[in-house]
Amino acid sequence: MKNIVLAFIVLISTLCASAQNTETDTTEKSTQKWISINRDITIAEYFEYLDSVIDLQSPDMLLTEHLLIRANPRIIDSLANTDYYLQIAKDRFVFDQKASVVLHKGDSLRLPDPGNIKTLSQTFQITLIDINIPEFKLRIYEDSVLIHTYPIRVGRNEKKFLAVNNRVTNLQTITGDGYIVRYEKDPVFINPVDGKRFYLTKRDDNRTTLMPRIPWIETKINGIHNGQMIHPTTNPVTLGLAYSNGCIGTNESDMWHIYYYAPIGTKVRIRYDLNVVDTLGVPILLKDIYLRALETNKK
Repeated sequence: MKNIVLAFIVLISTLCASAQNTETDTTEKSTQKWISINRDITIAEYFEYLDSVIDLQSPDMLLTEHLLIRANPRIIDSLANTDYYLQIAKDRFVFDQKASVVLHKGDSLRLPDPGNIKTLSQTFQITLIDINIPEFKLRIYEDSVLIHTYPIRVGRNEKKFLAVNNRVTNLQTITGDGYIVRYEKDPVFINPVDGKRFYLTKRDDNRTTLMPRIPWIETKINGIHNGQMIHPTTNPVTLGLAYSNGCIGTNESDMWHIYYYAPIGTKVRIRYDLNVVDTLGVPILLKDIYLRALETNKK
């Protein structure tokens, strides 16, 4: 009989503890705010949809697109996965990237609470976009901690007449310190050489697609708006080369990650350092793509 009573007491204690745990979990979930997505959202309407979500929230939250998406990092992965070349690797040809669904009906977005917003905002304040031209690398630092490294292409070592500037322009990527001043979330594509607008692009596999909708980042370097952008290229075969008209080019997928780590005001450093070290700490002398060492010797 004593054994039966003891077993009953243990059973009751277990059920009570289980009920307490369930109540705690429910409370924690109830304090977390979520936004339900009631229809599929494509890239064509993605930014406008986020604007509508943010507009519906209390102004006291100080919510921004970057804060919202950094609180939902899986969305960045979903956006990055629309990269043409990632899809081709899965044997999927995507002619119009803007038709890709990135937020699905039934999904939810987590609203960051004030604590999350404060932490992320502080992180943004110590973020640095570091670009070393001859290394063809863009790095993201949070304070002194390296977070990401991405391959890039940079400006060519030549001068050329560009219709968009109506003058002969030095195509070298400009070095200096500055910050991010603007985004172009729905870029209009203009050939800088002849000034003509275009809508299509030939990919590295010789297939033609519509230009994708991926944000461009404008920098202000040395206090000057020089039109130097960080933006994706549809031809990643050119990464690791001095190939552009001065802008910094990235993979399509990488650009989404860079964008969400770089709200307006983020510090940018563009340098030309030939002496670097590899991942093992071994010194490396990079190729002097702009022949600056030669110019220095002449002086």
